[in-house]
Amino acid sequence: MAHTPASAKLTRPPIAMPSSNVLIAGAGIGGLTAAAMLLQRGIDVEVHEQSTQLGEVGAGIQISANAARVYRALGMLERVRAVAAQPTAYRFRLFDHGEVLQSIVLGPTYEARHGVPYLTVHRADLHALLVERVRELKPDAIHLGHRVTRIEAAPDGITLRFADGDEATGRLLVGGDGIKSVVREHVVGAQPPRFTGDASWRFMVAMDRLPPEHRQDSVDIWVGPGKHAVTYPLRGGEVLNMVGCVEQRSWDSDSWISQAPWDELDADFRGWNDSIAALVALAREGVCYRWAMNDREPAAGWTRGRATLLGDAAHPTLPYMAQGAAMAVEDAAVLARAIARDGLEPAALHRYERHRVERTSRIVRESAANRALFHMDSVQALRDAFARRDMSGERNAWLFSYDPIEVPID
Repeated sequence: MAHTPASAKLTRPPIAMPSSNVLIAGAGIGGLTAAAMLLQRGIDVEVHEQSTQLGEVGAGIQISANAARVYRALGMLERVRAVAAQPTAYRFRLFDHGEVLQSIVLGPTYEARHGVPYLTVHRADLHALLVERVRELKPDAIHLGHRVTRIEAAPDGITLRFADGDEATGRLLVGGDGIKSVVREHVVGAQPPRFTGDASWRFMVAMDRLPPEHRQDSVDIWVGPGKHAVTYPLRGGEVLNMVGCVEQRSWDSDSWISQAPWDELDADFRGWNDSIAALVALAREGVCYRWAMNDREPAAGWTRGRATLLGDAAHPTLPYMAQGAAMAVEDAAVLARAIARDGLEPAALHRYERHRVERTSRIVRESAANRALFHMDSVQALRDAFARRDMSGERNAWLFSYDPIEVPID
Protein backbone atom coordinates (compact mmCIF):
# COMPACT_ATOMS: atom_id res chain seq x y z
CA MET A 1 0.00 0.00 0.00
CA ALA A 2 1.52 3.31 -1.02
CA HIS A 3 1.55 6.06 1.57
CA THR A 4 1.96 9.79 1.49
CA PRO A 5 5.52 10.58 2.62
CA ALA A 6 5.90 11.05 6.35
CA SER A 7 7.19 14.60 5.86
CA ALA A 8 6.92 17.22 3.18
CA LYS A 9 9.80 19.51 2.27
CA LEU A 10 9.17 22.87 0.69
CA THR A 11 11.85 25.07 -0.82
CA ARG A 12 11.48 28.55 0.56
CA PRO A 13 10.86 30.99 -2.30
CA PRO A 14 12.17 34.54 -2.42
CA ILE A 15 9.63 36.57 -0.52
CA ALA A 16 8.30 39.96 -1.48
CA MET A 17 5.84 40.71 1.29
CA PRO A 18 2.68 42.37 0.02
CA SER A 19 -0.19 43.14 2.35
CA SER A 20 -2.05 39.85 2.69
CA ASN A 21 -5.60 39.21 3.81
CA VAL A 22 -5.02 36.65 6.60
CA LEU A 23 -1.68 35.75 8.17
CA ILE A 24 -1.40 32.39 9.95
CA ALA A 25 1.49 31.77 12.33
CA GLY A 26 2.26 28.06 12.47
CA ALA A 27 2.04 25.34 9.82
CA GLY A 28 0.78 22.54 12.03
CA ILE A 29 -2.45 20.63 11.55
CA GLY A 30 -4.64 23.46 12.85
CA GLY A 31 -2.89 26.23 10.93
CA LEU A 32 -2.87 24.34 7.65
CA THR A 33 -6.51 23.30 8.02
CA ALA A 34 -7.43 26.94 8.60
CA ALA A 35 -5.40 27.98 5.56
CA ALA A 36 -7.12 25.43 3.34
CA MET A 37 -10.58 26.35 4.62
CA LEU A 38 -9.96 30.07 4.00
CA LEU A 39 -8.38 29.58 0.58
CA GLN A 40 -11.24 27.35 -0.50
CA ARG A 41 -13.59 30.24 0.34
CA GLY A 42 -11.54 32.63 -1.79
CA ILE A 43 -9.84 34.39 1.13
CA ASP A 44 -6.13 34.99 0.57
CA VAL A 45 -3.77 33.49 3.17
CA GLU A 46 -0.08 33.40 4.03
CA VAL A 47 1.20 30.74 6.43
CA HIS A 48 4.44 31.53 8.28
CA GLU A 49 6.29 28.64 9.93
CA GLN A 50 9.42 29.01 12.05
CA SER A 51 10.86 25.63 11.04
CA THR A 52 12.91 25.37 7.86
CA GLN A 53 11.33 22.03 7.01
CA LEU A 54 7.71 20.97 7.19
CA GLY A 55 6.74 17.87 9.08
CA GLU A 56 4.92 16.64 12.18
CA VAL A 57 6.43 15.31 15.38
CA GLY A 58 4.58 12.46 17.02
CA ALA A 59 2.81 9.32 16.00
CA GLY A 60 -0.93 8.76 15.64
CA ILE A 61 -4.00 10.92 16.03
CA GLN A 62 -7.67 10.00 15.99
CA ILE A 63 -10.06 11.70 13.57
CA SER A 64 -13.58 11.41 14.91
CA ALA A 65 -16.65 12.44 12.93
CA ASN A 66 -16.61 16.05 14.11
CA ALA A 67 -13.18 16.55 12.50
CA ALA A 68 -13.77 14.22 9.55
CA ARG A 69 -16.62 16.48 8.38
CA VAL A 70 -14.11 19.30 7.89
CA TYR A 71 -11.86 17.14 5.73
CA ARG A 72 -14.87 16.03 3.72
CA ALA A 73 -15.69 19.71 3.11
CA LEU A 74 -12.10 20.26 1.96
CA GLY A 75 -12.34 17.37 -0.52
CA MET A 76 -9.68 15.49 1.44
CA LEU A 77 -11.56 12.77 3.28
CA GLU A 78 -10.87 9.96 0.83
CA ARG A 79 -7.18 10.92 0.68
CA VAL A 80 -7.02 10.71 4.46
CA ARG A 81 -8.90 7.41 4.50
CA ALA A 82 -6.36 5.98 2.03
CA VAL A 83 -3.45 6.49 4.47
CA ALA A 84 -5.40 5.76 7.67
CA ALA A 85 -6.88 2.83 9.53
CA GLN A 86 -10.59 2.54 10.31
CA PRO A 87 -10.94 0.91 13.74
CA THR A 88 -13.91 -1.31 14.52
CA ALA A 89 -14.40 -0.25 18.15
CA TYR A 90 -13.24 2.08 20.93
CA ARG A 91 -12.76 0.00 24.08
CA PHE A 92 -11.95 0.87 27.70
CA ARG A 93 -10.03 -2.03 29.25
CA LEU A 94 -8.51 -2.92 32.62
CA PHE A 95 -4.72 -2.74 32.63
CA ASP A 96 -4.04 -6.24 33.93
CA HIS A 97 -6.54 -8.82 32.63
CA GLY A 98 -7.80 -6.73 29.72
CA GLU A 99 -11.44 -6.85 30.82
CA VAL A 100 -13.54 -4.54 28.61
CA LEU A 101 -15.32 -2.02 30.83
CA GLN A 102 -17.16 -0.22 28.04
CA SER A 103 -17.11 -0.11 24.27
CA ILE A 104 -18.13 2.35 21.54
CA VAL A 105 -18.94 0.80 18.17
CA LEU A 106 -16.92 2.28 15.31
CA GLY A 107 -16.33 0.94 11.78
CA PRO A 108 -19.25 0.78 9.28
CA THR A 109 -21.89 1.23 12.01
CA TYR A 110 -20.31 4.49 13.16
CA GLU A 111 -19.94 5.74 9.59
CA ALA A 112 -23.60 4.94 8.83
CA ARG A 113 -24.67 6.87 11.93
CA HIS A 114 -22.50 9.95 11.42
CA GLY A 115 -22.03 10.02 7.66
CA VAL A 116 -18.24 9.99 7.96
CA PRO A 117 -15.77 7.42 9.33
CA TYR A 118 -13.73 7.29 12.51
CA LEU A 119 -10.10 7.15 11.37
CA THR A 120 -6.69 6.79 13.01
CA VAL A 121 -3.84 8.36 11.06
CA HIS A 122 -0.15 9.08 11.46
CA ARG A 123 0.32 12.79 12.13
CA ALA A 124 2.98 13.05 9.45
CA ASP A 125 0.70 11.51 6.82
CA LEU A 126 -2.15 13.90 7.63
CA HIS A 127 0.24 16.83 7.70
CA ALA A 128 1.64 15.96 4.27
CA LEU A 129 -1.89 15.79 2.84
CA LEU A 130 -2.69 19.20 4.29
CA VAL A 131 0.46 20.69 2.76
CA GLU A 132 -0.59 19.19 -0.55
CA ARG A 133 -4.13 20.64 -0.31
CA VAL A 134 -2.94 24.12 0.66
CA ARG A 135 -0.46 24.15 -2.22
CA GLU A 136 -3.19 23.06 -4.63
CA LEU A 137 -5.19 26.11 -3.59
CA LYS A 138 -2.21 28.50 -3.46
CA PRO A 139 1.22 27.16 -4.41
CA ASP A 140 3.21 29.82 -2.55
CA ALA A 141 1.05 30.08 0.57
CA ILE A 142 3.56 28.53 2.99
CA HIS A 143 6.74 30.36 4.02
CA LEU A 144 9.41 28.57 6.06
CA GLY A 145 12.13 29.79 8.39
CA HIS A 146 9.92 32.60 9.67
CA ARG A 147 10.25 32.79 13.44
CA VAL A 148 8.05 35.59 14.72
CA THR A 149 9.94 38.04 16.94
CA ARG A 150 7.56 40.97 16.99
CA ILE A 151 3.91 41.72 16.28
CA GLU A 152 2.84 45.26 15.43
CA ALA A 153 -0.85 46.12 15.42
CA ALA A 154 -2.51 49.01 13.60
CA PRO A 155 -6.19 49.97 13.23
CA ASP A 156 -6.41 48.55 9.70
CA GLY A 157 -3.84 45.74 9.75
CA ILE A 158 -1.23 43.75 11.62
CA THR A 159 2.45 43.09 10.86
CA LEU A 160 4.68 40.15 11.72
CA ARG A 161 8.43 40.72 11.95
CA PHE A 162 10.68 37.68 11.67
CA ALA A 163 14.11 36.81 13.01
CA ASP A 164 15.62 36.79 9.50
CA GLY A 165 14.56 40.39 8.84
CA ASP A 166 11.53 39.62 6.67
CA GLU A 167 8.09 40.92 7.54
CA ALA A 168 4.49 40.31 6.51
CA THR A 169 1.43 42.53 6.82
CA GLY A 170 -2.16 41.38 6.71
CA ARG A 171 -5.65 42.37 7.75
CA LEU A 172 -6.01 39.57 10.33
CA LEU A 173 -3.62 37.28 12.23
CA VAL A 174 -4.34 33.72 13.39
CA GLY A 175 -2.04 32.18 15.98
CA GLY A 176 -1.91 28.48 15.19
CA ASP A 177 1.56 28.19 16.71
CA GLY A 178 0.81 25.71 19.49
CA ILE A 179 1.23 25.74 23.24
CA LYS A 180 4.45 27.80 22.98
CA SER A 181 2.56 30.39 20.91
CA VAL A 182 4.19 33.78 20.33
CA VAL A 183 0.84 35.13 19.12
CA ARG A 184 -0.76 34.09 22.41
CA GLU A 185 1.74 36.26 24.27
CA HIS A 186 0.67 39.21 22.09
CA VAL A 187 -3.02 38.49 22.73
CA VAL A 188 -3.13 37.57 26.45
CA GLY A 189 0.36 38.36 27.78
CA ALA A 190 3.26 36.22 28.91
CA GLN A 191 2.19 33.02 30.63
CA PRO A 192 4.61 30.10 30.85
CA PRO A 193 3.35 26.56 30.27
CA ARG A 194 3.02 24.34 33.32
CA PHE A 195 3.89 20.68 33.74
CA THR A 196 0.73 18.70 34.49
CA GLY A 197 2.35 15.82 36.32
CA ASP A 198 2.12 13.37 33.43
CA ALA A 199 4.68 12.23 30.89
CA SER A 200 3.70 10.41 27.71
CA TRP A 201 5.57 7.56 26.07
CA ARG A 202 5.00 7.23 22.30
CA PHE A 203 6.18 4.57 19.90
CA MET A 204 4.99 2.34 17.05
CA VAL A 205 5.69 -1.27 16.11
CA ALA A 206 5.01 -3.20 12.93
CA MET A 207 1.77 -5.13 13.33
CA ASP A 208 3.19 -8.28 11.75
CA ARG A 209 5.93 -8.39 14.41
CA LEU A 210 3.28 -9.01 17.07
CA PRO A 211 1.89 -12.49 17.79
CA PRO A 212 -1.57 -12.80 16.19
CA GLU A 213 -3.36 -12.72 19.55
CA HIS A 214 -1.94 -9.25 20.29
CA ARG A 215 -2.77 -7.60 16.97
CA GLN A 216 -5.77 -5.29 17.03
CA ASP A 217 -8.17 -3.38 14.81
CA SER A 218 -9.65 -1.33 17.65
CA VAL A 219 -8.75 1.72 19.73
CA ASP A 220 -8.05 0.39 23.23
CA ILE A 221 -7.74 2.57 26.34
CA TRP A 222 -5.99 0.53 29.03
CA VAL A 223 -6.75 2.08 32.45
CA GLY A 224 -4.88 1.46 35.67
CA PRO A 225 -3.50 2.97 38.87
CA GLY A 226 -1.48 6.09 38.17
CA LYS A 227 -1.22 5.58 34.42
CA HIS A 228 -2.99 4.50 31.27
CA ALA A 229 -2.10 3.40 27.75
CA VAL A 230 -3.77 3.90 24.37
CA THR A 231 -3.20 1.49 21.48
CA TYR A 232 -4.59 1.60 17.95
CA PRO A 233 -3.68 0.73 14.35
CA LEU A 234 -2.26 3.14 11.76
CA ARG A 235 -1.53 3.02 8.03
CA GLY A 236 -4.16 0.51 7.08
CA GLY A 237 -3.27 -1.70 10.03
CA GLU A 238 0.40 -2.05 9.10
CA VAL A 239 1.57 -0.58 12.41
CA LEU A 240 0.28 -0.41 15.98
CA ASN A 241 0.66 2.86 17.86
CA MET A 242 1.03 3.06 21.64
CA VAL A 243 0.82 6.09 23.88
CA GLY A 244 1.48 5.54 27.56
CA CYS A 245 0.67 8.34 30.03
CA VAL A 246 2.38 8.01 33.39
CA GLU A 247 2.12 10.20 36.46
CA GLN A 248 5.43 11.55 37.70
CA ARG A 249 6.51 14.32 40.03
CA SER A 250 8.63 16.47 37.77
CA TRP A 251 10.02 16.97 34.30
CA ASP A 252 13.68 17.92 34.40
CA SER A 253 14.55 17.87 30.70
CA ASP A 254 15.01 21.08 28.72
CA SER A 255 13.31 19.35 25.80
CA TRP A 256 9.60 18.61 25.78
CA ILE A 257 10.30 15.63 23.54
CA SER A 258 13.18 13.45 24.71
CA GLN A 259 14.59 10.05 23.96
CA ALA A 260 14.37 7.96 27.10
CA PRO A 261 15.78 4.57 28.14
CA TRP A 262 13.68 1.54 27.23
CA ASP A 263 14.27 0.20 30.75
CA GLU A 264 12.18 3.06 32.14
CA LEU A 265 9.33 2.30 29.73
CA ASP A 266 9.51 -1.36 30.71
CA ALA A 267 9.45 -0.50 34.41
CA ASP A 268 6.44 1.82 33.97
CA PHE A 269 4.31 -0.93 32.41
CA ARG A 270 5.66 -4.03 34.13
CA GLY A 271 2.80 -6.27 35.29
CA TRP A 272 0.36 -4.98 32.70
CA ASN A 273 -1.60 -7.09 30.23
CA ASP A 274 0.31 -9.45 27.92
CA SER A 275 -0.66 -7.33 24.90
CA ILE A 276 1.02 -4.27 26.43
CA ALA A 277 4.02 -6.40 27.42
CA ALA A 278 4.39 -7.60 23.81
CA LEU A 279 4.34 -4.02 22.50
CA VAL A 280 6.83 -2.80 25.09
CA ALA A 281 9.19 -5.71 24.33
CA LEU A 282 9.28 -4.76 20.63
CA ALA A 283 9.87 -1.10 21.50
CA ARG A 284 13.31 -2.09 22.77
CA GLU A 285 14.46 -2.48 19.17
CA GLY A 286 13.69 1.15 18.32
CA VAL A 287 13.85 4.59 19.91
CA CYS A 288 11.57 5.41 22.83
CA TYR A 289 10.32 8.99 23.07
CA ARG A 290 8.76 10.62 26.10
CA TRP A 291 6.72 13.84 26.07
CA ALA A 292 6.01 16.20 28.94
CA MET A 293 2.28 16.85 29.26
CA ASN A 294 2.01 20.63 29.58
CA ASP A 295 -0.87 23.06 29.62
CA ARG A 296 -1.62 26.68 30.51
CA GLU A 297 -4.11 28.57 32.62
CA PRO A 298 -7.27 29.17 30.58
CA ALA A 299 -7.18 32.45 28.66
CA ALA A 300 -9.84 35.05 29.47
CA GLY A 301 -10.16 35.73 25.75
CA TRP A 302 -8.55 34.58 22.51
CA THR A 303 -8.84 37.77 20.50
CA ARG A 304 -7.13 41.16 20.65
CA GLY A 305 -7.79 43.61 17.88
CA ARG A 306 -7.00 41.88 14.60
CA ALA A 307 -5.31 38.84 16.18
CA THR A 308 -6.89 35.61 17.42
CA LEU A 309 -5.79 32.15 18.51
CA LEU A 310 -6.56 28.63 17.31
CA GLY A 311 -6.03 25.12 18.69
CA ASP A 312 -3.48 24.64 21.45
CA ALA A 313 -2.53 28.32 21.31
CA ALA A 314 -6.07 29.11 22.51
CA HIS A 315 -7.10 26.10 24.58
CA PRO A 316 -4.32 23.54 25.21
CA THR A 317 -5.99 20.23 25.94
CA LEU A 318 -4.72 17.09 27.62
CA PRO A 319 -4.96 14.12 25.22
CA TYR A 320 -7.34 12.08 27.36
CA MET A 321 -10.32 12.36 24.99
CA ALA A 322 -8.24 12.22 21.77
CA GLN A 323 -9.75 15.59 20.84
CA GLY A 324 -6.89 18.11 20.88
CA ALA A 325 -6.27 17.99 17.13
CA ALA A 326 -10.01 17.70 16.44
CA MET A 327 -10.64 20.95 18.32
CA ALA A 328 -8.06 22.76 16.18
CA VAL A 329 -9.73 21.36 13.05
CA GLU A 330 -13.16 22.49 14.29
CA ASP A 331 -11.70 25.92 15.12
CA ALA A 332 -10.37 26.23 11.59
CA ALA A 333 -13.76 25.55 10.03
CA VAL A 334 -15.69 27.95 12.26
CA LEU A 335 -13.04 30.66 11.87
CA ALA A 336 -13.20 30.45 8.08
CA ARG A 337 -16.99 30.65 8.15
CA ALA A 338 -16.90 33.68 10.47
CA ILE A 339 -14.41 35.53 8.26
CA ALA A 340 -16.44 34.69 5.16
CA ARG A 341 -19.50 36.13 6.92
CA ASP A 342 -18.08 39.28 8.53
CA GLY A 343 -15.12 40.03 6.29
CA LEU A 344 -11.57 40.85 7.29
CA GLU A 345 -12.56 42.69 10.44
CA PRO A 346 -12.19 42.04 14.19
CA ALA A 347 -15.92 41.29 14.37
CA ALA A 348 -15.25 38.02 12.54
CA LEU A 349 -12.67 36.98 15.13
CA HIS A 350 -15.03 37.77 18.00
CA ARG A 351 -17.81 35.77 16.32
CA TYR A 352 -15.46 32.81 15.95
CA GLU A 353 -14.33 32.99 19.58
CA ARG A 354 -17.88 33.38 20.86
CA HIS A 355 -19.00 30.22 19.10
CA ARG A 356 -16.00 28.12 20.12
CA VAL A 357 -15.30 28.95 23.74
CA GLU A 358 -18.07 26.88 25.40
CA ARG A 359 -17.38 23.69 23.46
CA THR A 360 -13.60 23.84 23.74
CA SER A 361 -13.85 24.64 27.46
CA ARG A 362 -15.96 21.53 27.93
CA ILE A 363 -13.40 19.43 26.08
CA VAL A 364 -10.59 20.84 28.23
CA ARG A 365 -12.52 20.09 31.45
CA GLU A 366 -13.59 16.58 30.46
CA SER A 367 -10.12 15.68 29.18
CA ALA A 368 -8.65 16.68 32.53
CA ALA A 369 -11.38 14.73 34.37
CA ASN A 370 -10.56 11.62 32.32
CA ARG A 371 -7.06 11.64 33.79
CA ALA A 372 -8.56 11.01 37.23
CA LEU A 373 -11.01 8.45 35.82
CA PHE A 374 -8.37 6.46 33.95
CA HIS A 375 -5.85 6.47 36.84
CA MET A 376 -8.01 5.30 39.75
CA ASP A 377 -6.10 3.35 42.34
CA SER A 378 -7.90 -0.01 42.27
CA VAL A 379 -9.59 -2.37 39.86
CA GLN A 380 -12.86 -2.13 41.79
CA ALA A 381 -12.80 1.68 41.72
CA LEU A 382 -12.29 1.56 37.97
CA ARG A 383 -15.14 -0.93 37.49
CA ASP A 384 -17.49 1.17 39.63
CA ALA A 385 -16.61 4.43 37.91
CA PHE A 386 -17.13 3.07 34.41
CA ALA A 387 -20.38 1.39 35.47
CA ARG A 388 -21.73 4.87 36.25
CA ARG A 389 -20.87 6.22 32.79
CA ASP A 390 -22.32 5.69 29.33
CA MET A 391 -19.34 6.60 27.16
CA SER A 392 -21.00 5.58 23.92
CA GLY A 393 -24.18 7.54 24.56
CA GLU A 394 -22.33 10.62 25.80
CA ARG A 395 -19.86 10.88 22.96
CA ASN A 396 -22.28 10.05 20.16
CA ALA A 397 -24.81 12.55 21.53
CA TRP A 398 -22.68 15.69 21.80
CA LEU A 399 -19.09 15.10 20.74
CA PHE A 400 -19.19 13.15 17.48
CA SER A 401 -22.47 14.69 16.29
CA TYR A 402 -21.09 18.24 16.16
CA ASP A 403 -20.74 19.58 12.62
CA PRO A 404 -18.43 22.61 12.37
CA ILE A 405 -19.44 23.10 8.74
CA GLU A 406 -23.16 23.46 9.49
CA VAL A 407 -23.48 24.55 13.15
CA PRO A 408 -25.25 27.95 13.35
CA ILE A 409 -22.87 30.85 14.04
CA ASP A 410 -25.42 33.69 14.10
